[in-house]
Amino acid sequence: QVQFVESGGDLVQPGGSLRLSCAASGFTFTTNAMTWYRQAPGKEREMVATISSRSTVTNYRDSVKGRFTISRDNAKNTVYLQMNSLKPEDTALYYCNRPLPTPFPSWGQGTQVTVSS
Repeated sequence: QVQFVESGGDLVQPGGSLRLSCAASGFTFTTNAMTWYRQAPGKEREMVATISSRSTVTNYRDSVKGRFTISRDNAKNTVYLQMNSLKPEDTALYYCNRPLPTPFPSWGQGTQVTVSS
């Protein structure tokens, strides 16, 4: 079955950096675009960044452009999110999955990112 295991979240001060990882299994990772999502308390889940299957195309939500970088290693079935210059408004639970409109029904546990002084 499809599984996602996210990791790398932590408590970090504003301006700090984190690198998130998401290990995927149960489907053909190499032929699927992947997206990082996040959900803050009381808010809907939102798309953060998307990468095409061969890493040729990336897209970011406006609020993270220039600060976050999405990448993937198809040999390891893993997608990454490098987050720099973190802000308190980046605080959320971060998940990975296929892009909208067709994410897999199953989601991972997510990894918590908290940006606070």
